[in-house]
Amino acid sequence: MPDLQQKALLIHDRLCAEYGCPIPYFHDLDPLSELVSSLLSHRTRNADSGRAFKQLVKQFPTWEAVRDAPTQEVEWAIAACTWAEQKAPRIQQVLRLIGERRDGDLSLDFLAEFSVPEARAWLESLPGVGPKTSAAVLSFSRLRLPALPVDSHHHRVAIRLGLIPANVAVGPAHALLEAQLPKEWTAQQIYDNHESLMLHGQKCCYYKNPACDRCVVLDLCPFGRSRVDS
Repeated sequence: MPDLQQKALLIHDRLCAEYGCPIPYFHDLDPLSELVSSLLSHRTRNADSGRAFKQLVKQFPTWEAVRDAPTQEVEWAIAACTWAEQKAPRIQQVLRLIGERRDGDLSLDFLAEFSVPEARAWLESLPGVGPKTSAAVLSFSRLRLPALPVDSHHHRVAIRLGLIPANVAVGPAHALLEAQLPKEWTAQQIYDNHESLMLHGQKCCYYKNPACDRCVVLDLCPFGRSRVDS
């Protein structure tokens, strides 16, 4: 059996072949817009958080306008997402804090000058921003930095493959899974790793009744082999 890093790379190569790497980026937002989009996506289906984001930017011409609006108007604008009553004041709080820390400049473009650990630490000092959100902002936005997001699909697949222990939560999983990838990898390769594992969770390694019989990494998967052999 290969060591953990070798195994992670074998899995990456097979899933990339299966899902067609390099995988196109699905967003082309500036990093502040990506942060707001990510905050809206917490515990929300992508279609619903996408509708909430579009309505928010349609209703308010700038992020300053969102920050300064009556909170209930922001809540109405993002009503398509779950917990809009919590997310509206949180988004306004985050926008205020960014402005205060940046002398009124509501932009996160400056993060391009930081290392990935520095940029993640800066973002995670904001309320409601954890490892998944900070990585999403750096990876998915126009910054295109090599940070690895881990969503619920990615997390489930990684546990079943034995890349991380079953008792590791999504947050701590980021550092463990990122450490298995070569330090010289580009942002596109890191993004491909996340997307291919996520897509595998969506298209094959389902939460219920995973399709182990057509899994391209079955021989590397303790969970799948135990199901097939039983």
